[in-house]
Amino acid sequence: MRAVIIDDEKRARNYLRGILEDQFKQIVIVGEADGVDKGCILIENESPELLFLDVQMQDGTGFDLLGKIDRSKYHVIFVSAYDRFAITAIKFSAIDYLLKPVESSDLESALEKIKESSSTDEVQKKLDLLLNNINKIDKIALPSLNGIEFVKLENIIRCESDNNYTTFYLISKEKILVSKTLKEYEDMLENKGFFRTHKSHIVNLAYLKKYVKGEGGTAIMEDGSEITVSRRRKEEFMEVLSNFI
Repeated sequence: MRAVIIDDEKRARNYLRGILEDQFKQIVIVGEADGVDKGCILIENESPELLFLDVQMQDGTGFDLLGKIDRSKYHVIFVSAYDRFAITAIKFSAIDYLLKPVESSDLESALEKIKESSSTDEVQKKLDLLLNNINKIDKIALPSLNGIEFVKLENIIRCESDNNYTTFYLISKEKILVSKTLKEYEDMLENKGFFRTHKSHIVNLAYLKKYVKGEGGTAIMEDGSEITVSRRRKEEFMEVLSNFI
């Protein structure tokens, strides 16, 4: 697979190239660039299949670059130092990212996902969603058995854990099963109006109908579901509810 590295840090480019050339012979680096403008020229000239793309660069961001190219033609892996909001937007859009310094195991996982990835149409939808989420996160991409579901946060009533899977319950009464843990979605949905009431449940507080007191208590949701609130989470849950009173 032909790839380019676009990053304004030469040391970071050299480091990533070294790992790829040493351990991932199936990836051929056909060029490097240190910014958005040069990156666009490089992509046009070399027609790569895969972009390793930094988030913050001196003349803009990786998101700016994506806005200037035909996104349907490329797979993208972001490579970045930690930027909380940018990484959150990337995760909501189901796009792979690697934190610097890149670990070979993380790189292997990201490349394997690309190898198994579905249609270029879905890739473009994920990238389009990412660019939308940069300004305001209001949708989440959920990889399901049938492809990728793009769901508005306001349409999610609750999430329920089943070991390494999570089921999303929507206001349409549709259920979407995703092969990711509830913990991953807890990290993504915090500060978005959701609360983890129990090791197995996250609820959208906008759909909380009633709270029944008890040892931990029970959250009654608009869809009629009764969700346990653990004793450990009760105090924090009540504090959150106090903001609605």
